[in-house]
Amino acid sequence: MSKDSRSVRKPRWSLFIAALPAMVFGAIAAAFLWGLFNNNDSLPSTMIGRDIPEFELPPIEGRRKGLTTADLRGEVSLVNVWASWCVPCRVEMPLLVELAQTDSVPIHGINLKDKPAAARRFRAELGDPYDRIGADNSGRTAIDWGVYGVPETFVIDAEGRFAYKHVGPFNRRSLEEDILPVVRRLQQEQNA
Repeated sequence: MSKDSRSVRKPRWSLFIAALPAMVFGAIAAAFLWGLFNNNDSLPSTMIGRDIPEFELPPIEGRRKGLTTADLRGEVSLVNVWASWCVPCRVEMPLLVELAQTDSVPIHGINLKDKPAAARRFRAELGDPYDRIGADNSGRTAIDWGVYGVPETFVIDAEGRFAYKHVGPFNRRSLEEDILPVVRRLQQEQNA
């Protein structure tokens, strides 16, 4: 065998090394595609079934009532964590306003790290569905509640426990199929 014929033949491991970047890229692309088309939007919450943490938030500018732990005991309620700088909060606000007009469940707000004037303009422009709004200027209450980001909506039972958590803006379908059934079930249990 001549010296030239030996140099043409490449070891098998060199072919594997040459194909490795393409295989890694393919695996990453497959993971991204799975994440893009996976319909499971829920994020687990360790808070469900637990008492809400003790907190006392002052009212936002222009409101007289803030929000405290005691305000969330005695009836089933929704708590919506929002901010004026949050674009998805603008998306869900018309549905919150519509829900507030039905008087089917009290809606409270936690305004997260917002400028008072900006929060006031946001409510003036899009509506104000909240019975009470607490200003979480430090973000401490949001951290204690396990908030990933805004918006998030919690269903709180009459005992002051977390019953359900919706991460991100909700739409009509998620409101009617996910959030309101929990509210109605808890209200029926409370009235039984």
